[in-house]
Amino acid sequence: MTKKERYKKVIEWFEAQMPLPKSELHYENPFQLLIATILAAQCTDKRVNIITPPLFRAFPTPEVLAASNPETIFEYIKTATYPNSKAKHLVGMAQKLVADHGGKVPPTIDALQTLPGVGKKTANVVASVAFDVPALAVDTHVFRVSNRIGLTNSSKNPLETERELTQYIPKRLWSVAHHWLILHGRYVCTARKPKCESCGLLPFCERNGF
Repeated sequence: MTKKERYKKVIEWFEAQMPLPKSELHYENPFQLLIATILAAQCTDKRVNIITPPLFRAFPTPEVLAASNPETIFEYIKTATYPNSKAKHLVGMAQKLVADHGGKVPPTIDALQTLPGVGKKTANVVASVAFDVPALAVDTHVFRVSNRIGLTNSSKNPLETERELTQYIPKRLWSVAHHWLILHGRYVCTARKPKCESCGLLPFCERNGF
């Protein structure tokens, strides 16, 4: 099976089985999504969704969050991974939003990456989900699944994975493909003991000899 054929079959399967995937993070606006996505780095969405409701209530706007301090924010997010650094990032992010963007979350990937705590993956998620910007964020699930099933050629880092995926996946599907691969990696093509016997992608999976 050629790579082009594999992509075609994988995309067709996802379009049929998962036509409207969406983020499992809970949020109501771009600011909340930005906070949740920063917190989600190396942390589960389930944990983030437990942490964010009281955080969102206490700090509903960038202005309120910017006026706080990392020590205060730490108490709200201490069960997340790396809470000390994330608390600093959240306050710094809010301060930059207020100082440079009028308290609004910028809609471009480049502008988002200037915010503390926001790397390429986080910027891609926020831009694509909140502002419909074509982007394909690569997290651990996307990275693992893409390499495992043969969409990428043993890419060494997320940037290489992103480049190869966006080369073969139509631009109109970049944002949705991000969710396809994340959800598939989270529930089927898991890091340990992938559920190959119940995987609809098995006939197209390079790991299994196709």
